[in-house]
Amino acid sequence: MTIDSSLPDKLRLVLAVERFYAVLIQAAIARSAPDSEPSLGGQLLYAGLLDGDGSALLLAANIAGAASLAATSDSVARKQAIRNGAIDFLVTSLDEALRILKNEIRKRETVAVCVAAAPEAVERAMRERGVLPDLLRPGTASTPELAAFLSQGARRIELPGTERNQTLVAWSVAAAPALWLPKLDAIALDCLRLELGPAALAARRWLRLAPRYLGRLAQGARLLRCNEETAQRFLAQARESVEGTEIGVPVEMLLIRQGQPEQHRISPPRTPQKIL
Repeated sequence: MTIDSSLPDKLRLVLAVERFYAVLIQAAIARSAPDSEPSLGGQLLYAGLLDGDGSALLLAANIAGAASLAATSDSVARKQAIRNGAIDFLVTSLDEALRILKNEIRKRETVAVCVAAAPEAVERAMRERGVLPDLLRPGTASTPELAAFLSQGARRIELPGTERNQTLVAWSVAAAPALWLPKLDAIALDCLRLELGPAALAARRWLRLAPRYLGRLAQGARLLRCNEETAQRFLAQARESVEGTEIGVPVEMLLIRQGQPEQHRISPPRTPQKIL
């Protein structure tokens, strides 16, 4: 996966998650009412191997509302996924995973389950038990089991190319992110409310839920893909809030268009010192 080199290292994984979210939410938009927030509630994603991309895909699926299943026999990968909050349950067999997944899918709830076994073994067991995922990981090598899933109606998601009319906006604060980032998030949400259509609803869902599911990965920073008009409106309103002292710390904002970064540092006005 190609990650935009203009972003700070701490946001690279967040961008990987956002790219997976972008394609997953398109699948949700296709099955949602035009005026309702898109969600993959009730859908099962099989993410395959729980490697780096697999963890990013699981996090994206959580934000999009899906139930998801992954597998790995690598204990280090499992521990890392647990630390990153990518999985909710770690089990030792497909039967255990299915007991959890069936209940959450019925309720249209979000859940991520990992089986501590090789993906090939899990896929064989899925086929034997008649488990058919709705969505499959992009770019996975074809196996008899995956080919069978596709022939029965499963859909392999594919990562999108860069949209030329979209701007990537990243922002962070110099201190106390738990206090000040929610204020910037609220400004971004207000700007998005002026956009209409499923894409705007999907962006609002991302902005609202990504901090919850990304946890420590998104501590101190945020990322949003939107149109240029919304990006400029957000920049202007953020500047107004910082310079008007509603936000009391310096704010870093990075706007990236077609790979070209534009950095802004906005600082509160200095308080004049009293002359004694």
